[in-house]
Amino acid sequence: SSRSTCCEVTAAGRPGNGLQQDCSGDWRLWIHLSRLGPVRKTFARVKQSGSHLVCSLVHRHPEWKIINLDNLDYCCSPRSLESVENRTNYIFIRGDVCNPRLVNHIFSSENIDIIFHLAAKTHVEASFESPSSFQEVNVEGTRVLLGAAHQARHQPQRFIYISTDEVYGASLREVFDESSPLRPSNPYAATKAAAEYLVRSYWDQYKFPIIITRSNNIYGPRQYTEKVIPRFLTLLQMDKKCTIQGTLPKSRHFLFVSDAINAFLLLLEKGIVGEIYNVGTSCEIPIIQLARELVRMVKKVPESEVNDWLEFVPDRPRVDLRYPIKCEKLQQLGWRAEVSWTEGIRQTVKWYRDNPDFWSDISEDQPPIRREFENATTTVVPISSES
Repeated sequence: SSRSTCCEVTAAGRPGNGLQQDCSGDWRLWIHLSRLGPVRKTFARVKQSGSHLVCSLVHRHPEWKIINLDNLDYCCSPRSLESVENRTNYIFIRGDVCNPRLVNHIFSSENIDIIFHLAAKTHVEASFESPSSFQEVNVEGTRVLLGAAHQARHQPQRFIYISTDEVYGASLREVFDESSPLRPSNPYAATKAAAEYLVRSYWDQYKFPIIITRSNNIYGPRQYTEKVIPRFLTLLQMDKKCTIQGTLPKSRHFLFVSDAINAFLLLLEKGIVGEIYNVGTSCEIPIIQLARELVRMVKKVPESEVNDWLEFVPDRPRVDLRYPIKCEKLQQLGWRAEVSWTEGIRQTVKWYRDNPDFWSDISEDQPPIRREFENATTTVVPISSES
């Protein structure tokens, strides 16, 4: 029987000459999806939600072969993929989406049918400090991948680009739908918007079968500690205060990672090529409320002591207060968020409680993250006189 392959930059199709296997892992991946029977393959690059997508595909479809190409960036951990590393339908390859020679080789040696493109640098503050690196990965990497996919002898059936709600910019009143103008207000969002325009141009010019998603803040187990929920959890586990930037009432809409993965897979099955889909929920949480909720869950202190675990620090010059989006277009395909905020944050807190050292070795190699944790104010916990 024939066998096919799928990748993250995820892709699917007939196997070609094969690729040399390495033995590392990351949040920036290429995946290669293949299956027995009908020829299919998926190819993609990954971040936190990407590792969940890889694991989901490997476990749900043992007949598909997943090839994961990863450049082992700072926010990666091989442990994110431990559940699949010994599976016979999973292969890891170390590499970079910005390397045209490598990417072209993959497309020439493998018949890729589907691409999930999740590779990106995503930390907003870091994008102000090093905008050129964000442009290189988020824009140039997308250009390399699009060019290789479009020029491949075996033409892909889908190219699914995972973008962000931040491309819309902030809004206090307007709720954005897919036709709303893009007004990105930071270098990260600007590079994601630029990449979207690149992806759209391949549809407009060549009818290359693209789909774009714009999702809320995805959260859940294994997320790197620079993001707000794992950052607060890590600080609290270190007996340090949650550092909240500025005093303005910022809020975010949160989407549990399994609901995001289900949306991506539904769009693979039912999404219309050339279209854009918002992916999100109505679960809008003020950041200060989030911090207080996590204090209650982690420290279990009396209500009168909750605010003792919060510390306000200077904000960056420009900060977006909220990103509200409408998701009716995706819901018309049958998608609904299945995990409530209460259940999702419970699962997330439990995972970080059970895995306190998961990211410790990674954070030690990242001066900005390490400095933030070291400089956070330690809360003095009274010692009870009772034994």
